Amino acid sequence: MRVEVDGIGVEVPEGASLLTAARAAGAELPTLCHDDRMSPAGSCRACLVRADGSIAAACVTPAVAGARIETATDSLGELRRDAVALIASSLPPRALAAEGSELAQACRSSGIGPEAARGAGGRGEDTSHPYVHLDRDLCIACGRCVRMCSEVQGTFALTLVGRGADTVVAPGTGGSWAESDCVACGGCVDTCPTGAITEPGPGRGLTSAHHAAARTTRTTCGYCAVGCSLDVATQDGGVTAVLPVRDGPVNRGHACVKGRFAHGFLTSSERLTRPLLRRDGSLEPVGWDEALSRIAEGLRQAVATGGPDAVAAISSARATNEENYLVQKFLRAAIGTNNVDNCSRLCHAPSAAGLTASFGLAGGTDSFDDVERADCFLMVGANPVEAHPVVGARLLQRALRGARLLVVDPRTVGLATDAHVHLRPRPGTNVALFHGLAHVLLTEGLVDEDFLRERAAGLPEFTELLADYPPARVADITGVPAADLIAAARRYGCAEHPAIVYGLGVTEHLHGTDGVRALANLAILRGAVGTGRGYGINPLRGQNNVQGASDMGALPDTLPGYGKVTDPVARSRAEEVWGVRVPDRPGLRIPDTFAAARAGDLRALWVIGEDVCATDPDTNRVADALRACPLVICSELFLSETARHADVVLPAASWLEKDGTFVNFDRRFQRVRATVAPPGEARTDFAAVHAVAAAMGVDLGCPTPAAALDECGRLAPVFAGLSHERLDREGAIPWPCPDADQPGEATLYTGRFATADGRAHLASCPYLPPGEQADDDYPLIMVTGRRLTHYNSGSMTRRTANLLLDSTDRLDLHPDDADRYGLREGDPVTVESRHGQARLLTRVSRAVSPGQVFCAFHFPSSGVNRLTSDHADTVTSCPEYKVTAVRVTPLPHPV
Repeated sequence: MRVEVDGIGVEVPEGASLLTAARAAGAELPTLCHDDRMSPAGSCRACLVRADGSIAAACVTPAVAGARIETATDSLGELRRDAVALIASSLPPRALAAEGSELAQACRSSGIGPEAARGAGGRGEDTSHPYVHLDRDLCIACGRCVRMCSEVQGTFALTLVGRGADTVVAPGTGGSWAESDCVACGGCVDTCPTGAITEPGPGRGLTSAHHAAARTTRTTCGYCAVGCSLDVATQDGGVTAVLPVRDGPVNRGHACVKGRFAHGFLTSSERLTRPLLRRDGSLEPVGWDEALSRIAEGLRQAVATGGPDAVAAISSARATNEENYLVQKFLRAAIGTNNVDNCSRLCHAPSAAGLTASFGLAGGTDSFDDVERADCFLMVGANPVEAHPVVGARLLQRALRGARLLVVDPRTVGLATDAHVHLRPRPGTNVALFHGLAHVLLTEGLVDEDFLRERAAGLPEFTELLADYPPARVADITGVPAADLIAAARRYGCAEHPAIVYGLGVTEHLHGTDGVRALANLAILRGAVGTGRGYGINPLRGQNNVQGASDMGALPDTLPGYGKVTDPVARSRAEEVWGVRVPDRPGLRIPDTFAAARAGDLRALWVIGEDVCATDPDTNRVADALRACPLVICSELFLSETARHADVVLPAASWLEKDGTFVNFDRRFQRVRATVAPPGEARTDFAAVHAVAAAMGVDLGCPTPAAALDECGRLAPVFAGLSHERLDREGAIPWPCPDADQPGEATLYTGRFATADGRAHLASCPYLPPGEQADDDYPLIMVTGRRLTHYNSGSMTRRTANLLLDSTDRLDLHPDDADRYGLREGDPVTVESRHGQARLLTRVSRAVSPGQVFCAFHFPSSGVNRLTSDHADTVTSCPEYKVTAVRVTPLPHPV
C-alpha cells in the first residue's frame, strides 16, 4: 500500500507499522523499546509521529493506505526529545557515555547532554555469569531483553521485577544470573539499548547494530551445521566479539552460546603453533621443512611397501569445502587411492544413503525457511534446543504460535516438553515405529493417492509389509502406547503442510539407513516432497560442514558431487579435469581403515581435524590401530588424544582463521572468511595439503580456495554455478546449482525425482533388532549425544568460559534406577559395557526412562566412547552410538 511520509510517497507491505513507513522514507526515529526481531511494545514513546493529525507511537501503530505521516516537525522533535530525556534522567551520568548504547546515541542526536542523567545509581550488578553481566543502574525497563528471551529464544528466563522507577530486569528464577535458566544465547546482550546487559571483556558494549571502533568480518559459524552468519569484531589482531548478523539467512540475528561466545580457544596457551615430530618416543617441536620431509618420506615408503591403498586419510567436517576437496584430490590424484573418508561416516552417512535411495540426492528435500512454514512438525531423534539451538528456537516459536509438534525421542528433553504428542520408543526400534505410523496412514486413508500413483514406486510391496505392523504389535516392540502412535499418525496425516526433521537418533543405529528410508516413507505417503503440499524430510546435520565434506567427495566411494568411483562417466569427468587416472575401486571406510591398520595393511594415515580417539566408537581399538600404523599424521588445533598417538602433528588454523565455504544442513553454500591470523606457524589445512603435495613433487593446482571451488564445479555439475565471487555478491546459495545465471534449488524434486526412473521409492525394509540388548549382566541401555554448552569432543569449547557453565560429562539416570543402585545426584560411578569402562558423575533425571541412561562425550578423559561398540549400520558402517548395554557401579566419593 502507498502512504506519504513528510511529503514523500512510499510503498509498504499491508499491515506495516508507521515506523516501517518512516524508515522507508529515510526518516530516523529513536526506538528504545523496539527491536525488529520482536513484537512491538510502544512503551518508551521515543518514536512519536503524527498520522493523519493524531500523535502516535510509530512502532505499534499500523499504517493505513493513503495515510499522511509527519516525523520532522519541531513539535514532534520536542516530544521525542522529552521522552528520551525523561528516560535518561533516572540513570547515572555514565549511561550517556557508553559506546554502542542506543540511548546515548539518541541523546546525542537530540542534543541531550550528560547533565540530563541525574540518577544516583546504587542498584548493583550481577556479574555471576561468564558471558552476561547486568548493571541494574543502566536498566530502563524497556522489556526488550525479556521479549528477546521469550519471543526469539523461547527460554523465558527473564522477567521485570519491582514497581515504577525501581523496575528492573531479573532472572525469572529469582537467584543470580549464573543460576538461572539462561542459555547464554546472547540475545539480551545484543538487544539491550543502554548497556545494562553486556558481554564482559573487550566485547563489552558491542552489538550487531553497533560495532564501535572494531573492524568486523562476516563469516559463517564453525560449530554446528545450522550455518549462522556472524560478524566478528577484531582489534589489534584479536577477536573482541562475535555478533549474530541481523539479516543472516538462517539465524536472522540470533546465535547460541557456542557461536556467540565460545571463541576464547583462539588464544588458549594450549594452541599448537609449531609442527611436532616424534623422536625416541616423544613429540618435539620442529620446523615445517623437517615435518614435511618426514611426511613425504613416510608416504613414499608406504606406497612402495603396500601400494597406494596402504595410505588413507580421514578428512574433516570442521574444514572448509575447499580443504576437503583438496584432501580427496591429493589422495586420488597424487597417491592413487580412494582411501578417504570423513566423520559423516559416524553420523549422517545413513542420511546420504537413505535419502539417495528414496529420492535421488544426498541432502534434505527443502530449505529451512520452507520447513518453518509447516503446520505440523514430526521431530525425530533430535534435540535441536541443545544441539542446534537456533533451529530449536525457531521451531519452538512456530509451535507456540499453533503448529502441531510431534516428537519421537526416548528422552523428555528440548522440544519434547512442548510436544502435542511425544513418542518414547525403546532405543533401536525406530523402523518398527515408523512402519506403525505408516500403517495408520495407509489404513485410514491419510495418504496422497494421486502422488503415489504418479510419482512413487514400491507401494504394493510396502502395503504387504505394513500388514505386519499394526499399532498393537508396534507397541509391543517399541514400548509406545498404541493410542499415542495412532494420535501422532493422525495429526501428521491430517496436516496440510507437514514436515519431518530428524537427527542422529535416526542414523546412529545398526539399521540406520533403514531408519532413514522408513521415515522417508511417511513423507512419500503424504505426497509431501516436491509438491508444495508439505516440506519433506530434512536431516539436522551435526558438525559445521559435515554436509560439505561429503559433497566435496571426501568419501571412499564417491567423487565430488556424488559421482560414484565405479561409474566410468563420473571418473572420466574427474580425469579430464585432474589429468590423471582415478582409481575405480571404492576405498576404505573409517572402521575399515582402522581394521587395516591393526592388520598391518595400512602403512600411513593422515587424520585431519578429528579426535578419533575421543569420538569414534570402541576407542580402545582405535588407539590400537594408531599404534599399529607406521606413520600417523595429525592436523589439529591442540594436542588431542589422537595427536598424542601421531608421528607428525601439524598445527592447524581454526574456522575463524581461514577462507573458503561451508555447506549447512539445508544445502546452502556460505562464505567463510579469515578474521584473525593463525598463531605462530599454524597453517590452514588448505595450505598444509599443498605443502605436503609439494614435498612429494606434486602440483595440485587450485592455488587458492576460490580456484578449488571453481575446479570442483567443472567436474561436479551440481556445483557448476557456484563461486566465491557469486557468494560474496549474493550471499547463501543452495545446491544443486548447475548454472551461474540461475538460483540454486532450495526445494528439490518439484519436477521429477533424481532416481533412475524419476520416482520416489518406498522402502519395504523389515524391522530388525539393534546390535545390543540389555541382560542381567548389563541391564541398562546407554544413549549418547550432545549437550548445549559443548561441541563434539569439546576441544574448542572446553578451552573457553563454557567450561564454567558445564564442567564435566554426566550420566543421566531415572530416579528408580538411582534408588536401585543407591545413587544420589553427583555420585561418582563406573560405567561398564562389553567393550570398556568409563567414570562419570550421576545426574538423576526423569528426562530418561527407567532402564535407560544418557551421557555426552565432550570430555575425552571420561572415556565415554570406550563403552560404545563396533556394531555399525549394515549399509554405511555408521556406528550404533544410540544402543549400548551397560551396568553402573557406585564409587566412593573422593576425599
